[in-house]
Amino acid sequence: MTTPTPPATPSVLPSVLGVFAHPDDESLLAGGVLAQHAAAGARTSVVTTTWAPDSRRATELAEALDILGAGPPRMLGYSDARDTSSAPGQPRLRDVDMDHAVAQLVTHIRQIRPAVVITHDALGQLTAHPDHRRTHQLTFLAVEAAALAPLHPEAGQPWQVRAFYAATHPHSAIGDLGPLLQGVGKTLESVPDVYATAAVDVTAWLDQKWAAIRSHRSQLEGERPLPALLARLDDDRRTQILGTEYFTRLDLTPGPPGLRHLTP
Repeated sequence: MTTPTPPATPSVLPSVLGVFAHPDDESLLAGGVLAQHAAAGARTSVVTTTWAPDSRRATELAEALDILGAGPPRMLGYSDARDTSSAPGQPRLRDVDMDHAVAQLVTHIRQIRPAVVITHDALGQLTAHPDHRRTHQLTFLAVEAAALAPLHPEAGQPWQVRAFYAATHPHSAIGDLGPLLQGVGKTLESVPDVYATAAVDVTAWLDQKWAAIRSHRSQLEGERPLPALLARLDDDRRTQILGTEYFTRLDLTPGPPGLRHLTP
C-alpha cells in the first residue's frame, strides 16, 4: 500500500503587511501568520497606528517584530485613546483628521507593496477598543486609496493589494478566552462563525508567537492586559487560545467588467 503524498505547500507565501492599533496587537492577533510567512521567505511588515516611536512600548515592539521576522517598527505615532502618555503632544488616533492618517498609511503601503494586508475587524476585536475600530476604518480606506493614482500622489506610485483580511474571533472559538476577559471586566465581541472565512493553524510557530508576546514586557504587568492574563495560564490552555488565528477576507479588488446590473 502506498503512502498518500501530502499536498504541496508553496515555497514562498505572499508578502504581508499587518496594520494594528497598539504594540502587542500584531503578536496576539497575527503573530503566528507573520512568523509563518517570514519562515517561508515572504516579506512581512507591521505598521502600528498609536504610541510614539521613542516610547517604551516601541522598544518592546522592535523586539517582538525581530522575533517574528517582520522588520523594523513603522509607527504613525498617534496617542492611545486610553493612555495619554503614549504619545505626548500628539492627537488621539480617534480624533485625528482621517484623510491625513490615510495619506500616511498609503505611503507605507506603496513603499512596502504587500500582496496581503491584515488589520482589526470592524468590531474592534474582542474588547471593542476604539483604537482597534479606527485602525480598521483607516486601513480599509488606505488599501483602496493606495491603488488609485489620483489619491495622495505625493505618497508614491499606486499599488493594488491583492487580498485584505480582518483578524477576528468567531463565536464558537471563544473558549477559554471569554471567561479570561470577562473575569477582569473586559468587553467580549465576537462574530458569527460564517464571518470567519480563514482559520490558520499556527501551532508550528507558537514558540515564536509566545516569545513575541512576552517581548511586550510592560503588558505582562498588572491584572488586565491580555499578555498578563495569558502568562498566568498553563501551557495547554494558552496553546488552545493562541494556536489558531481567525480572519475574514474582505474583497477590495474590482469585479469583472461589463456588468449590466448589480449582482450579489
